[in-house]
Amino acid sequence: MPDTAGALLELIAGAQDGDVRKIARLISKIEDGGVEAREVLRALATYSGRAHVIGLTGAPGVGKSTTTSALVTALRSAGHRVAVLAVDPSSPFSGGALLGDRIRMQRHSGDEGVYIRSMASRGHLGGLSATTPQVIRVLDATGFDIVIIETVGVGQSEVEIAATADTSIVLLAPGMGDGIQAAKAGILEIGDIFVVNKADRDGADSTAREIRHMVELGTWHGWKPPVLKASAAQGTGIDEVVDEMNAHRAWLAESGEDRVRRHRRVREEITALILGAVRERLAERRDELEALADAVLAGDLDAYAAAESLT
Repeated sequence: MPDTAGALLELIAGAQDGDVRKIARLISKIEDGGVEAREVLRALATYSGRAHVIGLTGAPGVGKSTTTSALVTALRSAGHRVAVLAVDPSSPFSGGALLGDRIRMQRHSGDEGVYIRSMASRGHLGGLSATTPQVIRVLDATGFDIVIIETVGVGQSEVEIAATADTSIVLLAPGMGDGIQAAKAGILEIGDIFVVNKADRDGADSTAREIRHMVELGTWHGWKPPVLKASAAQGTGIDEVVDEMNAHRAWLAESGEDRVRRHRRVREEITALILGAVRERLAERRDELEALADAVLAGDLDAYAAAESLT
């Protein structure tokens, strides 16, 4: 591979010293895949397992980026090193993130204790990028004790965030749909903490009340999700959100649920790598796949038989 083992170790050492460019290079190697990605993960294996991973999800328009920025400010005030992964929809042409680094996060750009990275979902379902687990591992190993993942949106496929994060925060906003709609969307199964953002708007109290009612109807084992109100744009209610994040982290440690969740995260990581390898092999057999698609379209073959011929 282009980098020697010594050069890779030097790159990792620089990243662990807080060199943002070297952190970015490590993540780029992960996103590019191949031999170098495997070498990076192998070298970092002994350093990971320390960071607390926060998943932040919610429907478009609820204020995820503003809330993320406010949380970063509060966490930095508490002395944490914070990394943010903002997973954006992919451009159908370039495969890159459509939204790019969040403009609202630029206030943190000069802070050496904050690292922000936009990632393209590249068509991966579930609201995350396929390489998210490996990128988390890089950020964990390079000294960030809090990693915030801001996802594309919310819906039936967004339960993937629950398998990736230690603590999942679901954002809602007044006027974005009632508690019953939230339950239909499946988010009550996702959230460890519910936050009604834009609490200064009409309807915030009723939205919070509806979500609390839905939570009361649920069955919880040891941790009952709190429902909070906040206004990230005004900076109100954010300290309470951080307090609940800390409380949930303490509960995870006391109950042993932290190991359960991390085990699940590693299992999902392995699964994602297997699926990635399958996609790579399919890409290498693109001509054969195109021919099979033509045969299925013409009615000469069924899709199951076509799939079996490629396995």
